[in-house]
Amino acid sequence: MVDPHPFEERQSLQDYFRTIMHTVVGQAFTAAGYQLQDEPMKWIGGRFRYMKHAGETETSIEFQILVYNDTAWTGKQPSRFTVNLIPAMPATQRSLSRLVVEDFGVAILPNADYWWVFQGTESLGKALAEAGHLVVGYGIPWLAGDLNPDDPLA
Repeated sequence: MVDPHPFEERQSLQDYFRTIMHTVVGQAFTAAGYQLQDEPMKWIGGRFRYMKHAGETETSIEFQILVYNDTAWTGKQPSRFTVNLIPAMPATQRSLSRLVVEDFGVAILPNADYWWVFQGTESLGKALAEAGHLVVGYGIPWLAGDLNPDDPLA
């Protein structure tokens, strides 16, 4: 069958991810002062960054997605994403999973190098909700300096 709209743009998988990601976590991140950066060239490569400007400092929450299409070479692999937290001093950048599992010792994820996997909208929404809860509970307070794994009360 011939495509009746051969020149009509189709939504890329990265655009699809960005739309669902912003729908699931955008409101909570915005409430915490983070804004999704308009970086189309990075979006094409699967990087989506929420940034917060506080005076002269910037902190970021960055999602990195690896999209797998179902092809003869790759088979039907699930796509995956990870979340990185970038404080004002980028040398201390940390993955969300490493912060939660190693630094805070919370075994809510299977390992410290965890990537959330998904196939389809429902599993993507659930994975983003889980990651979003961890960002709000651990990542944002850590980026703000309000939560420190070395603090005995943490």
